[in-house]
Amino acid sequence: MRRPERGPWPYLFLAPAMVLFTLFLAVPIGYTVYLALHRTRVSGLGLGKGARREVYVGFENFAAALADAELWAGWLRVLGYGTLVLVVMLGLALLFALLLDSARVRLARFSRIAIFLPYAVPGVAATLLWGFLYLPSLSPIRDVLDVDFLSATTVTYSMANVAVWGGTGFNMLALYTTLRAIPRDLYEAARLDGASELQIAIRVKIPMLTPAIILTTVFSIIATVQVFTEPTALRPLTNTISSTWSPLMKVYRDAFVTGDLYSAAATSIVIAAIALVLSFGFLRVVRDRAFGEG
Repeated sequence: MRRPERGPWPYLFLAPAMVLFTLFLAVPIGYTVYLALHRTRVSGLGLGKGARREVYVGFENFAAALADAELWAGWLRVLGYGTLVLVVMLGLALLFALLLDSARVRLARFSRIAIFLPYAVPGVAATLLWGFLYLPSLSPIRDVLDVDFLSATTVTYSMANVAVWGGTGFNMLALYTTLRAIPRDLYEAARLDGASELQIAIRVKIPMLTPAIILTTVFSIIATVQVFTEPTALRPLTNTISSTWSPLMKVYRDAFVTGDLYSAAATSIVIAAIALVLSFGFLRVVRDRAFGEG
């Protein structure tokens, strides 16, 4: 049987997506790799034609990035921040999803909107909102709690609070949507066997939610590694946040403050590689439970 000719139509439909992918993803990535492999060499005093020229340096920029103590200090701060955010945010998201899926829940629609609404607030606006609540001269919280939310010992918790406040709703909705797709017959069978709502949640719902929990964890790890908005927006309000508090803040400083695009490009690729290793490493550890693979 002769196969029908497809003609140019499939390619025409794909063309807009391919053009956007090339312009806004492939080209920037390619240019970043190019910058990471080059550096400007200055001869003499750097004056005159040809005194500054771009040369290929191979992996020299990557070696310098990996040996940078500021970068690894930023990673340590992000590790503590990320551990706090992931545990609290995903724990609350799971708790809210289970409560909203309970048979006895009231005002479920209002509760879903109320929990999800903070996610709709832009990150910069949310951070500035919380930042003003943290300021001693403006915060009504300071009238109740005698805590300096922007001190060196508490500023990490303050930033984590902003991330948890904004991210819990999205993860809750992802888990709740998965719960609603589970056949209700499983719950009825468990109730006929004498299981309570708590036992159903622990022994039926959470095991069925495992793949969704793992995927939301992976997405949260990637987002946490790239933390930038919270420390950058809070930095003008306190002197406890340095310009290299997180790895991405160091990339921003190198690129737009010191003007070293080559080091910034190499550092950004190192950050992307570490995020890839962390996310795929986590998936490899838990893939048996997530996807039934060995």
